[in-house]
Amino acid sequence: MAAMSSEQPDPVADVHTPGTPPPPQETKFTRAAALWGALIMGFLILIVLLIFIAQNTEPTPFHFLGWRWQLPLGVATLFAAIAGGLITVAVGAVRIFQLRRVAKRNLKLH
Repeated sequence: MAAMSSEQPDPVADVHTPGTPPPPQETKFTRAAALWGALIMGFLILIVLLIFIAQNTEPTPFHFLGWRWQLPLGVATLFAAIAGGLITVAVGAVRIFQLRRVAKRNLKLH
């Protein structure tokens, strides 16, 4: 079994001396970086969806709660994606409203 080393870093080596460049600092993952990544993923999904719409232009019959209509399959998929996004935004907005109301109530109590 290998022996474990209990060596600690030399504190003198970590001191920044004048005239030398400071050691590089580690960059942290930020909200802006997360937003940028989400935007890129969103655009990639949008491109794939547009290709799907362009390749599926044949009319398809739909039946929903007694209604009947025909739409190209790609357009129907686009409508479904938009509806899903709007539902997600609505649920998120309700949750944000709830959190703000609780935060205001807590501020008044303190």
